[in-house]
Amino acid sequence: MDNSKVQEILEKQVLTVVKAVEDKIDEEISALDRLDLDDIEVLRERRLQQMKKMAEKRSRWIALGHGEYSEIHNEKEFFSIVKASERVVCHFYRENWPCKVMDKHLSILANQHIETRFVKINAEKSLYLAEKLKIVVLPTLALIKNAKADDYVVGFDELGGTDEFSTEELEERLAKSQVIAYEGEPSLNASKSKGKTKSVRQSTYSSDSE
Repeated sequence: MDNSKVQEILEKQVLTVVKAVEDKIDEEISALDRLDLDDIEVLRERRLQQMKKMAEKRSRWIALGHGEYSEIHNEKEFFSIVKASERVVCHFYRENWPCKVMDKHLSILANQHIETRFVKINAEKSLYLAEKLKIVVLPTLALIKNAKADDYVVGFDELGGTDEFSTEELEERLAKSQVIAYEGEPSLNASKSKGKTKSVRQSTYSSDSE
């Protein structure tokens, strides 16, 4: 088959696709044209109800402490929080540099993701809870949905093995477990971080060690 015939076939295929798209657009325009005032009012009312529900959700989340990164001090407080909020990110920490790095990123994400409660708890002062959730390495993030620990982010291994990971990389990791709502594109930094070899000291936690 010569080039002219190939070109002719390709042009016909392109025209077919364009025609299908135009027909679809025409259908949507016709549907809009058929809407009368009653239909428009129904759509408007539906949208208003959706906005009202979202506003109510936001108010409830804020009342529960969403929108900020806060410290909790005992197991009783922890269990109250995970029962009240559908999605919780809990940072088990100790006073060291890696945990402070995690604090910085979680403070940012708590403000951006009001749908999720972000908290931290000192693992060394919550021995029962740390043992119950099998917390070994610090920092560890317990990702909790519907009052159950659904997943964990342990140390920085899943974040490139370095303390130079970005907030976006952590955000993507949390979104992978559906503990936050996220519609962003995959971070370019994620692939770059895999090539880094910088080691980070992460604490191995044991309730018997201190």
